[in-house]
Amino acid sequence: MTDGRLAMKTPLLRFAARTLLALALAGGAAVAAAAVQVTDDRGRTLTLPAPPQRIVSLLPSLTETVCELQACARLVGTDRFSNWPEAVRALPKLGGLEDSQIERIVSLKPDLVLAAVSARAIDRLEALGLPVLALEPRNGAETQRVIERVALALGEPAAGAALVARIESRIAAAAARVPPALRGRTVYFEIAANPYAAGEASFVGELLARLQLVNIVPASMGPFPQLNPEFVLRAQPALVMATTAAVAEMPRRPGWKSLLALQRGQVCGFGPGAYDTLVRPGPRLGAAAEAIADCLVRLGGMPQ
Repeated sequence: MTDGRLAMKTPLLRFAARTLLALALAGGAAVAAAAVQVTDDRGRTLTLPAPPQRIVSLLPSLTETVCELQACARLVGTDRFSNWPEAVRALPKLGGLEDSQIERIVSLKPDLVLAAVSARAIDRLEALGLPVLALEPRNGAETQRVIERVALALGEPAAGAALVARIESRIAAAAARVPPALRGRTVYFEIAANPYAAGEASFVGELLARLQLVNIVPASMGPFPQLNPEFVLRAQPALVMATTAAVAEMPRRPGWKSLLALQRGQVCGFGPGAYDTLVRPGPRLGAAAEAIADCLVRLGGMPQ
């Protein structure tokens, strides 16, 4: 009887053993599948054993990308300039491109550091054993690529593609709202009062072109060139865009009262929050396009 019972149980034992082995193998495969591999803008491939849960971001556009990918809760620290969304303002601020606070970053025990390629801290952080993904978007195409790579690093590649699609949809909708009377008009977009401008080659210039405006600063001059003020005066742009403070100050610059755009009020002045949106090549490009379109809609009802 005992041998018979054991004989009956043996197939069950074998089945149980096979099941446990299969589950163990499946568990191992799941762990392997959770690993992420992504190549950064230096051409270096970073392999993480699992999607990172403690992230330090040292560039505002990368901070915003993490948050737009619904992973803001994974951030444990940012650079001093990251100020959107509101939740990141309470996080430890760890310096900037030139003065990142290495010891504080290490103390936060990040399992991923996101940084600009130009950040001075990268070599030191990597020497201390921290995984660094160096990404630095400079135009629209690079912004899309960076979003997709951050999403991949987060273990959420589908979220990256979906975010890119939403941005593109918002830009297209903004372009459709530009008044016909302003399409094809020339524009001067000021970055700083020296004056520095956003040229055709910049991501801002690309956005202006998609909104059917013609930049007075050609691509041959670079993305953000410093201009001789006479260049702007000679170009006589139909539209002027800058911070609200800069627009208010422009008539006091030598010769700038002769700009017809200023005389006619064909200007878009942006407050600090909106201006941050405009000058960061990140996931808020759709919102940036909408901010410009909103101004153009207002101007479209004014006498030309």
